[in-house]
Amino acid sequence: MQGVVEAVLRELGWAGKAILAAGRTDTGVHASGQVIAFDLEWRHTPQELCAALNARLPEDVAAQAASLAEAGFHPRYDAIERTYRYRIYCQAVRHPLLERYAWRVWPALDPDRLQQAAETLPGTHDFAAFGTPPRAHGSTRRTVFRAQWHCDPPEFVFEVSADAFLYRMVRRLVSVQVEIGQGRCEVEAIRRYLESPPGLPIQGLAPAHGLTLVRVTYPPTARITGLPDDK
Repeated sequence: MQGVVEAVLRELGWAGKAILAAGRTDTGVHASGQVIAFDLEWRHTPQELCAALNARLPEDVAAQAASLAEAGFHPRYDAIERTYRYRIYCQAVRHPLLERYAWRVWPALDPDRLQQAAETLPGTHDFAAFGTPPRAHGSTRRTVFRAQWHCDPPEFVFEVSADAFLYRMVRRLVSVQVEIGQGRCEVEAIRRYLESPPGLPIQGLAPAHGLTLVRVTYPPTARITGLPDDK
């Protein structure tokens, strides 16, 4: 994805080495709210830049908005919150139209058990059981602001917001909660992992294709406008 965007920017006169992004996602993970930054000599409006990008980008990539940012803005380090959504559908037989963006799970999930599991996550915890830091020996403590399931069987959507996430953290959180929702694991398991993390992250990992980065939030002092709306 990064290479595709950089190639198009070079067509528009960009001479930088690499764009800056709010974060990196696993292969197969989607992003509808990714934020990038770059320096570009552009004589037209931000809206015209957005149109120029979309005229050149492939069909599976689109710029939702463009805006000027103050000097020194960094989409990763200036962010104060990130929000991910994970989509699941419970069905015994596969649904080809849903498979690209949702994980098919069977047997079905218990909505009450899912909500109970999500309620254990908000707060500042050591999430070492669920992921690894972006840099070796980095902190595994993260603050989760909100975590909840939106249940409308057969569809289930997990939404979680935090100051930052460990590598593969959301996918492991989803995997454990699915086990809880199917009655194969108790809610207390999450509490134990948070209170006494094992030496290595747990093995369970939900598929990448169900996960989407939907929003990155910045403080008002960042002085940027026109970020993608949360759809």
